[in-house]
Amino acid sequence: MTIKILSTLGPSSLNKETVQQLEKSGVHLFRVNLSHTKLDDLEEIIFKINSWSNTPICLDSEGAQVRNGFMKDNKVFYKLKDSVIIHNQPVIGDSNNISFTPANVCNQLEEGDEIRVDFNSVRFLITSKNDGIVRGEVTSKGHVGSNKAVDINKHIKLPAITPKDIDAFNLGLKMGIKNYALSFTNTAKDVLSARDIIGHSNLISKIESIDGVLNLKEILPLVDQILIDRGDLSRQISIEKIPFIQRSIISYAKNFKTPVYVATNLLESMTNNEGPTRAEANDVASTLLMGASGLVLAAETAIGKYPVESVKTINSIIKEYGRWTPKTSLQEIVSFD
Repeated sequence: MTIKILSTLGPSSLNKETVQQLEKSGVHLFRVNLSHTKLDDLEEIIFKINSWSNTPICLDSEGAQVRNGFMKDNKVFYKLKDSVIIHNQPVIGDSNNISFTPANVCNQLEEGDEIRVDFNSVRFLITSKNDGIVRGEVTSKGHVGSNKAVDINKHIKLPAITPKDIDAFNLGLKMGIKNYALSFTNTAKDVLSARDIIGHSNLISKIESIDGVLNLKEILPLVDQILIDRGDLSRQISIEKIPFIQRSIISYAKNFKTPVYVATNLLESMTNNEGPTRAEANDVASTLLMGASGLVLAAETAIGKYPVESVKTINSIIKEYGRWTPKTSLQEIVSFD
C-alpha cells in the first residue's frame, strides 16, 4: 500500500519553487484550506498550483465551525475581567469587541455560556444578553489572533457546508478539481449535503468532533476516505484519550475498507526547526503501524520555515516503515541503508 502525503499550501509554500520541490519530494495531494483562503483569491490559487505542478488539489471546506473575525493588528490581548461585546455582524476586534461567524451564533448565546477561543488561549463568560447585545467577561486572559477556532460549552446549530464552501466547491468543479474534504463531518446527512454538490468526486470526511466519532458507522460507507484531525478533536475530547481514539478509529475504518489520513502536530517542531523531535518521529511511525493510509502536514508546510524538509522527513519514516516487519531483527534495522 502506498502511504499518501497531503501537504497544506500557505504563505510558506504557495510559490512555484516550493510547490515543485514538494511535488518532487513525494506529495500526493495539495490541500487548500478554505478557512484561511479568501473566495476571491481561490481561482487564481488553483490556476497557479495547476500551472506549477501535476499534483492534484484538494479543497478543504470551512464546515460547521465557529471562528472569530479579524482582530486589530491581527492580535489582541484580553485582560482578566475585561468586559467584551460579542457582535453578530463582522467588526474589527479589539480589547472590548469581538465577532463570531457564522452570524447566527450570537443569537444562540445565553447568560452563563462559556466560550473558548484559539485552543483555550482566552475564555469568556456570557454575563448578559439584552436587546440582542451580548456581553461577556474575560475569565482567562491571553492573546487572540484573527480567524481562530471557537468552542462553546453547549450545542450550537451550524450548517455542515457554508455558503462560501458551496461557491468554492462549485468553482473547483468548474476548474477540474476532483478532491474535496468536508470539515466537521458529524452525520451521514452532512456527507449527503456535500455529495449534492460534488457528486462522485473523491470525498474525504474529516472526523474532528465527538458526533463524528460516534456516527462513524453511518459516515464510512458514504465517503472515500476519512481524516482524523487530532487538533480539533482534542477541543472536545481530553488529550490523553486522543491516541486511543485514533487507534480505535483506524481499526474500525479498516472493517469498512475506508482509508484513514491522520493530521495535526505530526512534525510541529519543524515549523521552526530543520529536524523533528524523537517523539514526533515515533508518533509518525506509530500512526503508520496502526494502519493509517496517509499523513497530513498542515502548519509544517503552510506557515513553517521548512516545508520541503518536513515532507522529506515524513518520506524517510515511511521508507523505514516499508522495510520493517515484526520479524525484522534489530541488526537488520540498524543496517538499513
